Amino acid sequence: MESGLETELVSGFGANEGRLSFEGAGEFQGFPSSSSSGSVGDGVGKSEEIERLLDRTINATIVLAAGSFAITKLLTIDQDYWHGWTIFEILRYAPQHNWTAYEEALKKNPVLAKMVISGVVYSLGDWIAQCFEGKPLFEFDRSRMFRSGLVGFSLHGSLSHYYYQFCEELFPSQDWWVLPAKVIFDQTAWAAVWNSIYFTVLGFLRLESPVSILNELKATFWPMLTAGWKLWPFAHLVTYGVIPVEQRLLWVDCVELIWVTILSTYSNEKSEARILEAPEEANTSSPSIDPPQE
Repeated sequence: MESGLETELVSGFGANEGRLSFEGAGEFQGFPSSSSSGSVGDGVGKSEEIERLLDRTINATIVLAAGSFAITKLLTIDQDYWHGWTIFEILRYAPQHNWTAYEEALKKNPVLAKMVISGVVYSLGDWIAQCFEGKPLFEFDRSRMFRSGLVGFSLHGSLSHYYYQFCEELFPSQDWWVLPAKVIFDQTAWAAVWNSIYFTVLGFLRLESPVSILNELKATFWPMLTAGWKLWPFAHLVTYGVIPVEQRLLWVDCVELIWVTILSTYSNEKSEARILEAPEEANTSSPSIDPPQE
């Protein structure tokens, strides 16, 4: 009986031990069971969905807040004396009085007014570019839109202000040849300078290396310059032939909504292509290790 009891205890202990080690072997050795892996996958999916919903909510808040602010400012330009006006009268006089307010802002601080206009246009143009690339309306890249708007605000508005004044001093004559000369100068010297500035500053804002920025300039300089010739010569016939000097940037910025869409799309396509090509180049350049021969 003693030997039988000992055998029963030993066999029972061994069976339980074997069963426990078998059930926990997968997790102990680093291989989660199907239930745990499924729960981890569900958790990751839910977290990504929450982040995407939060990101979309922030973007929608930015767009709606900016749109509401702009519409409110435009419609309440006459709020000091519109009491008793009808809706028709408000809508009728608001455009005229907004234009008057814009001209007064140009007289007080022309550079700042043009910087604000260019910043808004470049931000809006990048948003249109992202929607054109296939992104949903409220799933745009905020940092990319901010970079484009920063370039428009800090550089395009101020540089364009001084450029149009310089262009008038460079071609002071009123002869027939002045208009085509201004268009040619704009689409060669100024277009080359501004496209280079735009791509260079965007590259630095994306924290790219100088070598990468230089390669991008070499790859995009001529294609972007010739692409502008399909749009800007016709627009600048109006710019230099009809629009006064102080109002030219506003007209140009209206056309810029199309051009910034092209610029932003092209710049980010090149940047994304370089990011995708970098790992491939690293793999091809890395030395191959042959297996040891027996």
